[in-house]
Amino acid sequence: MKKKADKKKDFDVLRDVLGKNPHVFMTGYEKLTVAQDFELRKAIKAAGANYRVVKNNLAEKAGEGTPASELVKGLRGMTSMAYTSGDPVALAKALTTYAKANTSFTFKAGMVEGRVVDVKAIQDIAAMPSREELLAKVLFLIQAPAQRLATAISAVGRNLAVVVDQGVKENKFSN
Repeated sequence: MKKKADKKKDFDVLRDVLGKNPHVFMTGYEKLTVAQDFELRKAIKAAGANYRVVKNNLAEKAGEGTPASELVKGLRGMTSMAYTSGDPVALAKALTTYAKANTSFTFKAGMVEGRVVDVKAIQDIAAMPSREELLAKVLFLIQAPAQRLATAISAVGRNLAVVVDQGVKENKFSN
């Protein structure tokens, strides 16, 4: 059995995680093998997130007074959580991809930007483009008018050069 000091430390760490991370996904991991768990942790780490197994009653107590209080209420079964303060889309994609490959891994609920979401919303989030893709699209949209303007300006000079070249070839400019 754990000592009271260790339990208090676990409680404090969990409370800190639930209080400071705006993106938390509660999952069920029943019947995962050690190898499957290793692959899951590797996928979560690659998404820039963290993963931990939690006790349901400890999570409920630690979540009291935090934005995650509704998220951790009434958890049942074996529960784990993946959390990040970074990109929730990358984490949702990693978890959804893993869940498709391992049917024993399930979603229970999630919290994105401090709001509790259901399993359907998690799948919708996973279908969104990543932050980097969105930034690339915005940058393209910002640059597109400038590129069109540069093309139009250079076209005038190019067209003038073509006309002058044709005039020289046909001796239109001679006296």
